[in-house]
Amino acid sequence: MIHFNGLHHVSLAVRSLDIARAFYSEKLMLQEIPRPPFNSTGVWYAVGDQQLHLLEHPGGDTLRERGIDTVDGHFAFWVKSHSDTKAWLEEQGIPYEARPDSVAGFAQIYVLDPDRNILEFGAPYGS
Repeated sequence: MIHFNGLHHVSLAVRSLDIARAFYSEKLMLQEIPRPPFNSTGVWYAVGDQQLHLLEHPGGDTLRERGIDTVDGHFAFWVKSHSDTKAWLEEQGIPYEARPDSVAGFAQIYVLDPDRNILEFGAPYGS
């Protein structure tokens, strides 16, 4: 039996590390953390006790082209406030799809990063 302690990291393929870094570092304000000297190009971010790893994949053949499809692969950040997150996304000019009364049991907001990876922001109802 495997005894899971939690999720360590999520890795996403990106076409351009410069464009991805501008989105994740400058718009979402995630904190970069040191990355080992792999034979690939990437950047790591701290997200609470977990990590987000971006890996440059210039060929792009592993990347999606469609818009927000919530049954497609995605990952979710848990945030404190649904309304504050919406306000920040609007301030940054990031289009989103909000579901404040989602049947999921919490409020949801979906966005696309520059490579069309789907990101979800979950928050308590009414926050």
